[in-house]
Amino acid sequence: MAQSLELLLIQFLMPDNDARRQAEEQIRRLARDPQVVPALVHHLRTAKTPNVRQLAAVLLRKKITSHWPKLPPHAKASLKQALIDSITLDNSHLVRRASANVMSIIAKYAVPAGEWPELLPFLFQCSQSPQEEHREVVLILFSSLTETIGSTFHSHLNVLQPILLQCLQDETSSRVRIAALKAVGSFIEYISDGPDIVKMFRDFVPSILKISRQCLANGEEDVASIAFEIFDELIESPAPLLGDSVRSIVQFSLEVCSNQDLEINIRQQAVQIISWLVKFKAAFLKKNKLILPILQIMCPLLTETANEDEDSDLAADRSAAEVIDTMAINLPRHVFAPVLDFASVRFRDINPKYREAAVTSLGVISEGCSEQFKDKLDECLKVVLEALKDQEQMVRGAASFALGQFAEHLQPEILSHYESVLPCILNALEDPSDEVKEKSYYALAAFCEDMGEDILPYLEPLTCRLVMSLQSSPRNLQETCMSAIGSVAAAAEQAFIPYAEKVLEMMKGFMVLTKDEDLCARARATEVVGIVAMAVGRARMEAILPPFIEAAISGFELDYSELREYTHGFFSNVAEILDDSFTPYLPHVVPLVFSSCNLDDGSAVDIDDADDADNGFSGVSSDDDVNDEPRVRNISVRTGVLDEKAAATQAIGFFALHTKSAYAPYLEESLKILIKHSGYFHEDVRLQAIISLKHILTALRAISAHVDILEKQRDILDTVMNIYIKTMTEDDDKEVVAQACMSVADIVKDCGFAAVEPYMPRLAEATLALLRQESCCQQVESDGEDDGDIDHDEVLMDAVSDLLPAFAKVMRSYFDPIFVKLFDPLMKFAKSPHPPQDKTMVVATLAEVAQEMGAPISAYVDRIMPLVLKELASAEATNRRNAAFCVGELCKNGGAAALN
Repeated sequence: MAQSLELLLIQFLMPDNDARRQAEEQIRRLARDPQVVPALVHHLRTAKTPNVRQLAAVLLRKKITSHWPKLPPHAKASLKQALIDSITLDNSHLVRRASANVMSIIAKYAVPAGEWPELLPFLFQCSQSPQEEHREVVLILFSSLTETIGSTFHSHLNVLQPILLQCLQDETSSRVRIAALKAVGSFIEYISDGPDIVKMFRDFVPSILKISRQCLANGEEDVASIAFEIFDELIESPAPLLGDSVRSIVQFSLEVCSNQDLEINIRQQAVQIISWLVKFKAAFLKKNKLILPILQIMCPLLTETANEDEDSDLAADRSAAEVIDTMAINLPRHVFAPVLDFASVRFRDINPKYREAAVTSLGVISEGCSEQFKDKLDECLKVVLEALKDQEQMVRGAASFALGQFAEHLQPEILSHYESVLPCILNALEDPSDEVKEKSYYALAAFCEDMGEDILPYLEPLTCRLVMSLQSSPRNLQETCMSAIGSVAAAAEQAFIPYAEKVLEMMKGFMVLTKDEDLCARARATEVVGIVAMAVGRARMEAILPPFIEAAISGFELDYSELREYTHGFFSNVAEILDDSFTPYLPHVVPLVFSSCNLDDGSAVDIDDADDADNGFSGVSSDDDVNDEPRVRNISVRTGVLDEKAAATQAIGFFALHTKSAYAPYLEESLKILIKHSGYFHEDVRLQAIISLKHILTALRAISAHVDILEKQRDILDTVMNIYIKTMTEDDDKEVVAQACMSVADIVKDCGFAAVEPYMPRLAEATLALLRQESCCQQVESDGEDDGDIDHDEVLMDAVSDLLPAFAKVMRSYFDPIFVKLFDPLMKFAKSPHPPQDKTMVVATLAEVAQEMGAPISAYVDRIMPLVLKELASAEATNRRNAAFCVGELCKNGGAAALN
């Protein structure tokens, strides 16, 4: 076999494709015989050309898994020795690397079975070799071995750490330093949080930074990229691996992301590291005063827009905006003032890019810093509205964006400025730039949605302007224009009736479009019909809805995820409008919803098989029984499918809620989907599943109470409550947990104590964990840093605090044994350093508990009254009302204790 195989290996490497295919077929046939292993070993060691030796190693790696168990001991020993000789004696770097990969595969089976005890001692010895090639290939092998026997290295880390550190600091060879860098990255996933391991990785950081700077200076940005991948893993690790090295990493990352001479990809990685640090190490950044240095780099980066030939998703301005947004969400009180200072100074800059950046920065932080904006809204709004009149298009576009962000996130305060804002938006709709118009439509949509009756004086000119624009604008503007029409209709409600017919007729034209480039407009039109129908009501819509429903259903014949997403939203709206009259449509729409829920996510797995592909060997296939596990480098998911699944999951809940008993035939399949989606990897889908589960219970309770139905109700309630309790303690997203808490509170009040009594001990424990801030979603930072700076957690804690009155309502005085455990953790929210909003939350909760629990509240009066009396003196009217209500309930239910 050896002689014929040699000819085939040479033939495989020929440029002639036909000859290559013939050779591959014969190699595949020969490779089924275990004797191919010694033949390949022979050529690995004796072939004259490196390409043939490398190909022999590649084939060994692909075939060794199936043949290794069949080899006799002497053949195994011969193979292991040949590989050791290859990585130490062969003069080709590529051959040595290919042989190292074969050793990694063999080690996967031989090391756990005790068949290669000399491997690790050999590697440790070889790492001390004076020959650069030996040190490099051993480090490559360390990296490769982590893929197969990574856990084996746990007991050898005390030996391995100084070797890696020494190689990271190897002044004689950049190749060794780079190989050591890659090896360190490979070991991260196998680390634990023991103190020795933590110190080991912290010791690596200075050397990693030094190597990265050298590589960047030499133009080796691909190597420096590895350092950022390592930092990424270290930041996300549950073990506190970074410690004080965070400061050095921040400094290095800021150097890289602000260096315009570097490629955008490496700068993007640096920005991402800053973003992760903000998310996972916010307290450390505060404690070490790193927030201002970060903002001093990020805000000017907003001036760096992508060139026409660059990927806009990687543009510095977009990346910087994402970091600033993340900082505003996680560190609002520390971000607002520096960004406002930047905006105030740069707003007058002669360079329009800085004026654009100034206005953009205000829009970017509006979500996270919404509380801080309240006192400065006049000042910030003045800047934005003035920028809307700037002579430069880019500045006007940024102002339109910022105004939309204000309208979306600064509710309700922004609405009081409608008299100055709306005329400016209307003027912007006449801007010569389509980009400015598009962003102005977005601003108008966001601003109008919650205006309510305040929109009425503007309804006529607004609607007429939008309808005219819709008739004459290009497609992209029509889409945002339709969004604005929907918002105006939602705000105007019944007052929109005079315009509904015209708008709906126009939407009908969009809902029959079938060309790919028109489907986004069709999706938006479908959404608008649902919104207009909700605004004008069932009486005027029921008779005219059927053709729109038919058009919406026909859209599923077109393969467009966004259209399906918006159509599910449309069905949800129609179900809410028609209520039980939606029942005839269930057989048509429920299968569509189920189909979207069961869609494949479109996951794309990026397999690391670079060694073969780069050298032209990827065509050599493995046997069917070979089960080598390639290394997965990245997993991506189509976000459109996620949005579609979330909308479909929401629709399930709406159908169940509004058709109730008529939804019975679909309950079983719906429940299966919702159970699966309650544990889905993306929070948007989990959120809708949590909401819809409660609606399923509502539908179930509407079904006639036969014995079998009652049993089914108990089973489903048990399933739902177990999911909610698990979500409260284990889900890592605060909004999802908050929704679980709100759903539990509703179920407790709707179903009564008898139904929920079996779950009360676990509900109490879950509530206690949330009040103590010990649940999974509250464990953001891993280094335990805390500077005592706390912001009101409006999303989560307001929902948690609603649980206590719900429990008290159904348990009455029997709630006391549970309340006694929850009282102190609740009261901590009323103490410094918690913000005033937390105190308000506590007082409101205590008032409702006192109202429902009755006499047992008297035991707590002495500890509650000082807090309530302080709130009575508050400058905020809402706080005083809450406090007065609490005093009343305490006096009524607390008896003499309260009066004293």
